[in-house]
Amino acid sequence: MRKTVTVLFSDVAGSTALGEELDPESLRRVMSRYFDAMSAVVERYGGMVEKFIGDAIMAVFGLPQVQEDDALRAVHAAADMREELARLNDELERDYGVVIANRTGINTGEVVAGDPTGGQRLVTGDAVNIAARLEQAAAVGEILLGTETQLLVRDSVRVESVEPLELKGKAERVSAYRLLQVLRDAPAFTRRLDASFVGREGELETLRDELHRCIAERACRLVTVLGPPGIGKSRLVRELVAAKDDARFVVGRCLPYGEGITYWPLVEIVKQVAGEDARSVASLLDEEGELVAECIAAAVGQSQAAAAPEETFWAVRKLLEALARERPLVVGLDDLERAEPTFLDLVEYVLGFAADAPILLLAMARPDLLDHRPSWSAPRPNSTSLLLEPLSADESESLIEQLLAGADLREEPRARILAAAEGNPLFVEQLLALRSEDGDGDTVPPTIQALLAARIDSLEPDERAVIERASVEGRLFHRSAVAELALPHVRGAVSAHLLALVRKEFIRPDQAEFRGDDAFRFGHILIRDAAYSGMPKELRAELHERFADWLQQKVGEHARAYEEILGHHLEQAFRYRSELGSLDDRALALCRRAGLLLGAAGIRALARLDLPAATNLLERAVDVLPREDAGRGELGVELGEALVVSGEFAQARRVFEESETRAAAAGDERVEWRARVGRAWVQLQTFEIDAALATALVDEAVPALTRLDDDRGLALAWQLAAAAANSSNDLVALERAMRQMRAHAHQLGDTRLETEAMFWLGLTAHYGPLPLPVAVRVCTELAESAQTPLQRSDSRFWLGACRALDGALDEIDGSMEEARAVYADLGMRTRHGGTSIAVGRLKLHADDAAGAVAVLEAGADELAEIGDKGYRSTVLLLLAFALYRQQNDAQAQHALAESIALNPDSQGTTTVLALQAFAAGEEQEEAERLARAALDSVDLSQASSWDAMVLVRIAEVLRRTENVTDAAEALRHALTLYEQKGATLGVEQTRAALARLAAT
Repeated sequence: MRKTVTVLFSDVAGSTALGEELDPESLRRVMSRYFDAMSAVVERYGGMVEKFIGDAIMAVFGLPQVQEDDALRAVHAAADMREELARLNDELERDYGVVIANRTGINTGEVVAGDPTGGQRLVTGDAVNIAARLEQAAAVGEILLGTETQLLVRDSVRVESVEPLELKGKAERVSAYRLLQVLRDAPAFTRRLDASFVGREGELETLRDELHRCIAERACRLVTVLGPPGIGKSRLVRELVAAKDDARFVVGRCLPYGEGITYWPLVEIVKQVAGEDARSVASLLDEEGELVAECIAAAVGQSQAAAAPEETFWAVRKLLEALARERPLVVGLDDLERAEPTFLDLVEYVLGFAADAPILLLAMARPDLLDHRPSWSAPRPNSTSLLLEPLSADESESLIEQLLAGADLREEPRARILAAAEGNPLFVEQLLALRSEDGDGDTVPPTIQALLAARIDSLEPDERAVIERASVEGRLFHRSAVAELALPHVRGAVSAHLLALVRKEFIRPDQAEFRGDDAFRFGHILIRDAAYSGMPKELRAELHERFADWLQQKVGEHARAYEEILGHHLEQAFRYRSELGSLDDRALALCRRAGLLLGAAGIRALARLDLPAATNLLERAVDVLPREDAGRGELGVELGEALVVSGEFAQARRVFEESETRAAAAGDERVEWRARVGRAWVQLQTFEIDAALATALVDEAVPALTRLDDDRGLALAWQLAAAAANSSNDLVALERAMRQMRAHAHQLGDTRLETEAMFWLGLTAHYGPLPLPVAVRVCTELAESAQTPLQRSDSRFWLGACRALDGALDEIDGSMEEARAVYADLGMRTRHGGTSIAVGRLKLHADDAAGAVAVLEAGADELAEIGDKGYRSTVLLLLAFALYRQQNDAQAQHALAESIALNPDSQGTTTVLALQAFAAGEEQEEAERLARAALDSVDLSQASSWDAMVLVRIAEVLRRTENVTDAAEALRHALTLYEQKGATLGVEQTRAALARLAAT
């Protein structure tokens, strides 16, 4: 088995010279007395002399049973060996006229322990090698400690660091410490634990106040309970729940794996409120129940559909609001420091947008949460944090009294327990329980990890085997899983052993995931980790594989929801076999199974735009699959897409290039084309290629992918074509490409790509050359075919925009703002800020410059907050037009300058030239030159209704400079574009402007 032990090497210095001085028989007696004396010291401190190697002694502390202070025992032994040698030398000098000198090295680390009864070497591992090398590097009479040993005993010794050592067999220098003194009064004792809870009255009152405030204000509030392991976070929340306050309590935990299982807390919560069928949540809502249920089912893996994060967030909020309106709702979120970024986004979204419902979000997390999510601690009016401090001395005393339940404990060990625990309730409990199990043991553990390892090592062999196998599943585990993994002779007694472990406070009962089974939870994650780390890697690999087989059979047709977990266990099984060099056919089969499951989970995450999880899962899938595996190239393309959408262009390009090369070598034309298209997509985004080159590649790719009947590849190719058309401002080509992309995405059932295509189809219908009646019909068809709340909002927005352009101005503050409210409701800040462009433009058409300024300024501010540059540059351009209409030239010029700074390449566009003409002000010659340049730059064959608006503004500048001829030309071009579009509002305004110009 694997153990963390401390190894001591001590060798005699100058033994050759000693042999020259003494007769062989005398030398034998001298060395025997030396070995006997040194062995006695080692054994006195609980060490085991593994063997004598020439003149060296090798001793191990931690066999046959780990003690929580093994490192301290070894250091004590080394110091006493030095003192004992001084006494022995007095005798040897008297009897033989010689003295012995030695040198010692001590190191702590993980080893594999053998069976001493078989005459085998007891321990093997790098920790042993380093201990031997430290001894060789030590000076005569010196004791050198390795880094891990020094960390474990640093409060009980005085040391000084030495120059990092070059040790034989080590690529890098190794840090070491010279032992100067062992503090003889350092505590060294162990005590047992039981579980209880004291103190925290103030913190508990805070939680109650927050819940009452939620109820009184019918509002959502967040309390984050922070603290290190064992400090009492979960117990504090349980105390609140025990008081009830007529509230409903649900809890979801972030799994200890922490990778890729984004919505697992939601899976647990949904089961608590709706049972096994997630779609049954529909009955909990009066309106939109079916939509909410479909989004929830997709998120928890019970639907083939995929929902965007915004839709999932919306659905979760709606569900929690519905539950809270029945009675106050407390949502416990355990181990939140392990949550994926997307799940943290969900919590913050619910906090920000939940309304008219008393919801208390109780997050329990280690302080690590703030390391990877610093914004979590930012001040918010509806959020507070509780940092749990160690218990006071009086509270710890009270805790001990409750745990003793009337039993006697002498004052000295009581004081030592209090000192060692340092106010951590779990430490107090574990120390007290360990004392009860060991009788009169008097050892103080230097760390909680060592204490837990010692507790587990003290279990009966069958109990230890059970707790080790339980640790494979995770912190929460099932009885039937343990029975499946148990040794044959233990299988029938698994239930009895689990109950014994409950009594000993290693585990506690919990709610089972599977009907008809029993579930348990480790009392602390560190208990689980300590049990897991005690198993050899070969056994871990076997058990992870067996657990995956058991789980797959257990979940049956619901395996889709468990792909991440199945993939994780198979991945672990393969990793351990790989580390042991066991890359046989069985290992290769494992890595293929793991790669396919992780890849499938990653593709699902990408479909719902859960980008952190998608990237993580797909990277792991690509990494675990054999290099020659055909699926690796295809998953590489999916990974590249996730990286592009995440904005990781450099890494995406590398992934696409690797997939392209691998596919070409394998003769996989389909994947090769997908990778080529993906690489070009990246290059277009980063301006490495222009639209012409991208379009040329599309012209090659589409026939090839059509021949291969590859809808996925064709959807990606048309997406590239659309991106090229957009960069060229070719709305006709953009619309055509998006229609093709949507058709192939729909054929695939790819909701993410289809939703993206539908949004842009609505945009091109509004801005492009389609006559308004046709554009309205297009947007109506989009609305009728919408399958998700987001698709419905997109189509309503563009339908309203088209109708407003035709004179139905009430649509601006009607359906368009209703759609934008949905974007805000879903937390889609980019979409909400970006659509201020269409709203602001229509308000300008309606001669509502003040309204345009208000919506555009709000849009610019929102986009600035999230760091957007593309949309914001255009918003600022339109804002400048609106400000000029208000004759607010100074602010208009500032908006123009800010827009150009964001996008310097836009300085030659028609819109910018027109705005610069406005900015010229009283410099009439410069204003006229810029306006004329803007007019000449208009390509009427590609012009849109946006260009028509700009042409009207150009005419204003030319009229102001008394260039009536060119002003009239600009207005006539604008009128033609508006008439072609059928934009009633624009036609009327432009004709009126022409009439005013003719009258001057």
